Amino acid sequence: MAFELPPLPYGFDALEPHIDAQTMQIHHDKHHGAYVTNLNKALEGKPEAGWSIEQILQGISKLPAAVRNNGGGHYNHTMFWSLMKPGGGGSPKGDVEAAINRDFGNFQTFYDQFTNAGMTRFGSGWAWLIVNADKKLQVVSSPNQDNPLMDIAEVKGTPILGVDVWEHAYYLKYQNRRADYLSAFWNVINWDEVNHRLAAAK
Repeated sequence: MAFELPPLPYGFDALEPHIDAQTMQIHHDKHHGAYVTNLNKALEGKPEAGWSIEQILQGISKLPAAVRNNGGGHYNHTMFWSLMKPGGGGSPKGDVEAAINRDFGNFQTFYDQFTNAGMTRFGSGWAWLIVNADKKLQVVSSPNQDNPLMDIAEVKGTPILGVDVWEHAYYLKYQNRRADYLSAFWNVINWDEVNHRLAAAK
């Protein structure tokens, strides 16, 4: 089964004014679309073509760089779209709130660590909130389209929140102001989805 580009779960303009419609359209249709096309090409004729994306990532060290880059791009972006929603943001509730308070002390400490991970990731990459091997929440970042599911990740875990800090995610609206983009991201986070992912990771 070839991988497919999932539809965006809301309109291109649904996250305005925080993330602009033109960026969303190009990011989803062109960037994510290219990752899917190139992933399918890279897997053509390989036994891994029948694997789930999670299985592929967990064995990525044995696969070509094209699978690592495009498989990561497909997984990361599919997750990213679901982690945002119109009218999102605010403070987390439920199990995520409790876990953040347990593992970071309070929401502000987590907010600062997550934002800093996005700001200090040199070049292109992602900042993540993961459930680590000890079943605790941890903030990490990864280069390019790598993620913590990969067997080559510095810190392995299950991502439950992630933000794309490639320039294509924000340059049309924010130019080089990554800090402004990261600040805006907090206004669109889908905490219901983060809670769902936390429950699944446990």
